Amino acid sequence: MNTRGTAPAGAVAWGTPTARWSLAATVLGSGMAFLDSTAVTVALPAIRQEWDTGLSGLQWVVNGYMVTLSALILLSGSLSDRFGRVRLFTTGVCVFALASVLCVFAPTLGWLVAGRVVQGVGGALLTPGSLAILQAGFREEDRARAIGAWSGLTGVASAAGPFAGGWLVQIGDWRLIFLINVPLAAAVLLIAWFKVPESLDTAAGHRLDLPGALLGVVALGGITYALIQWGAVGGTPAVWTGAGVGAAALALFVAVERRSGDPMLPPGLFASPAFTVANLVTVLVYGSLGPLLFLLVVYLQEAGGYTPVAAGAASLPVTLLMLALSARAGRLAARIGPRPQLVAGPVLLAGGFLLLSRLGTADPYVTGVLPGVLLVGLGLSTAVAPLTSTVLAAAPERHAGLASGINNTFARGAQLIGVAAVPVLAGIGGAGDPGGGSGALADGFGSAMAILAGLCAAAALLALALPRGRVTAPAAERPGRFCGVSGPPLRECPGSCAGHSDCR
Repeated sequence: MNTRGTAPAGAVAWGTPTARWSLAATVLGSGMAFLDSTAVTVALPAIRQEWDTGLSGLQWVVNGYMVTLSALILLSGSLSDRFGRVRLFTTGVCVFALASVLCVFAPTLGWLVAGRVVQGVGGALLTPGSLAILQAGFREEDRARAIGAWSGLTGVASAAGPFAGGWLVQIGDWRLIFLINVPLAAAVLLIAWFKVPESLDTAAGHRLDLPGALLGVVALGGITYALIQWGAVGGTPAVWTGAGVGAAALALFVAVERRSGDPMLPPGLFASPAFTVANLVTVLVYGSLGPLLFLLVVYLQEAGGYTPVAAGAASLPVTLLMLALSARAGRLAARIGPRPQLVAGPVLLAGGFLLLSRLGTADPYVTGVLPGVLLVGLGLSTAVAPLTSTVLAAAPERHAGLASGINNTFARGAQLIGVAAVPVLAGIGGAGDPGGGSGALADGFGSAMAILAGLCAAAALLALALPRGRVTAPAAERPGRFCGVSGPPLRECPGSCAGHSDCR
């Protein structure tokens, strides 16, 4: 229970104790989730070794989390507005911590995946909730500064994740990656309960799209199961059943959203061609990024002989380039329009994937891995900020937060499907299963990177359909400027952004 009571919206001033406590709670909570998601990837080979699982098992460790996160992240925004942002945020932290304990003591791979599924529920509650606390709690003139601080500090957590995960695996056990979430969560809960004022939207609607959320989980789960298991065991009756259930749930989801009075995914937003194209480009770009981060860290450790720390650090230039260049790319797109960068960014990504497709098991990092990783980082830095700002600009102002949530959901869902599908398409879905070994991954890695290059080339071609110049919402409903965060931005930037380095 929050002991600070409910505060008026926009009452927290920058530099006050309440502001510092609010920022500390939201950064620690979101940082815990970001650090965990990047650290777990580094631990995958150690998990495979402990339980002698195949690549399909590792896919479930990643995708178990992404299924519930992707399907519930939109619903959680509505829940926080209705029941209280701090209440939902702390609920998410509790769920995430309890699920982490389950992961620590998981006796089998199945229990670990179950823990990751529950972690996804917690992540869906706490990640958007952390920004909602800042957006609703801070004064208008201080919100941009607070969100900018949150963005930078959580970006550090994301960058530290591979190092922390690799170090914990090397000094002890992969379970330590989940164990460190417990004291972090305890600190967040104490701060939030006693120091952060509650806020809620008294005008929020009373109807929640629970059928849409449930169908979303079933659709993503069924499709993911079919793709992963196809690579592991082929087209068995269970695989076809999963595919059928997923496809049916997806069709029902579309029908429910079209008829719902308060849909989680309003179909009317897609009447804007720019909104639709930008989200399709998002699917292709993030659908290639997810498999890269998944496959590269496993390939480097199992085929290239890298230590966990070295494998985790291999993709660090991507994070550093995005932190350094994304805001500048956003400001450039605001001046010249997003289309040039949304074409150039995916082209750079495709070039990076093609370089990585030639990576051999004995190639040194500087000449074998780094050039491709640098191009990937430059491509993402060029495209991500214009991509998310285009989505927001193409939607009416009153739907800015919802438009960003949809874009975020598409990005995470694309990563989920990409991690499940690309290994199958590259012929390495069963790599590492008994009789497979790391050789199958080494043989198929180049094909996987070529597929990702093709996805990005398609994204560049699709971006040509965007109009020239700046993208705007319908007349009289044009949004203002938006503040960039480590994920898609949630709200219009309130007030002046002069000097705010992350405003686009």
